[in-house]
Amino acid sequence: MIRNDWTKEEILDIYNKPLMELLYEAATVHRKHHDPNKVQVSTLLSIKTGGCPEDCGYCPQAARYHTDIEGNDLMSVSQVKAQALRAKSSGSSRVCMGAAWRNVKDGEEFDNVLEMVRTINKLDMEVCCTLGMVTENQAQRLAEAGLYAYNHNLDSSEEYYKEVISTRGYQDRLDTIGNVRKSNVTVCSGGIIGMGESLEDRAGMLVALATLSPQPESTPINALVPVEGTPLEEQQKVSIWEMLRMVATTRIVMPETQVRLSAGRTDMSREGQAMCFFAGANSIFAGDKLLTTPNPDVNEDMEMFKLLGLEPQKPFEKKSQPQSVSAEESQHKPLGEKPKWSRPGHTIERNVEAKQKAKTKV
Repeated sequence: MIRNDWTKEEILDIYNKPLMELLYEAATVHRKHHDPNKVQVSTLLSIKTGGCPEDCGYCPQAARYHTDIEGNDLMSVSQVKAQALRAKSSGSSRVCMGAAWRNVKDGEEFDNVLEMVRTINKLDMEVCCTLGMVTENQAQRLAEAGLYAYNHNLDSSEEYYKEVISTRGYQDRLDTIGNVRKSNVTVCSGGIIGMGESLEDRAGMLVALATLSPQPESTPINALVPVEGTPLEEQQKVSIWEMLRMVATTRIVMPETQVRLSAGRTDMSREGQAMCFFAGANSIFAGDKLLTTPNPDVNEDMEMFKLLGLEPQKPFEKKSQPQSVSAEESQHKPLGEKPKWSRPGHTIERNVEAKQKAKTKV
């Protein structure tokens, strides 16, 4: 039975259990709902890098910070297809395309993204997008194109979110997930630990995710990768023990969700990653880069899989492959919407300081 009524106190009690007891419980839940020897492998592709107008304190793609990130315009469909074929040959079953946008806007660029979705789906790979906020109609257009999953992370608890981002509200994220749920697209939503949040905030994020009905089909657990020039550049990296506890707790409260080891794996030993797989992680991002941050080489991952007796999960094992509808036959046409996504506008001192510091470097 999947519970959607978890409380913060219950989740904290789980998180703080003696570690061996926590790992045993999580592993037991994992084996009940998943094949413990299969791991879903995704490749994350930045189809449009840099120049984002948001002020997310962790993100090197924010235009207001000076991070030496080399930006690029939207990739072409042929470039994306080539990258997808490369990912498929290396063992990935899913391609997740990320664009540094605040929200999707109807027009030529979104039309090109829809064509990318159709192209990758025809390669018999799962397609995921993370493009910022989307309206219900835009989510339906993505679904028609053959999108398998849409990623929109909550990042942290609603309370701590306000300490990291001031340019959009938490409710916008929940509304976007709600819009995706109205389509036939699965939801991918998780967050980041190591941004200075408390254990209560970590539990609060899991409450927000676990009380969604249905729960997200996949949940990335990211460890902050501090990037020079961002407001969080001096944050201390989280330990493997914190990652283990977060993965295990997520597995227990979200038993059917695929829990993904995401950013921060370069700082994890093979032994640490093996313990995370034991505790319920059953998805990774492969490839040498996650949008703009480093990631283990795919050959290293395949060697680790061989050592652990793991095998990549085949595409569409959890949900059948969607059918792609051509642009001409689409029932959902662009509406030219201009939704009023919120701009809370409160001040986050460290974000302001990082912006001022960036101006002095230009």
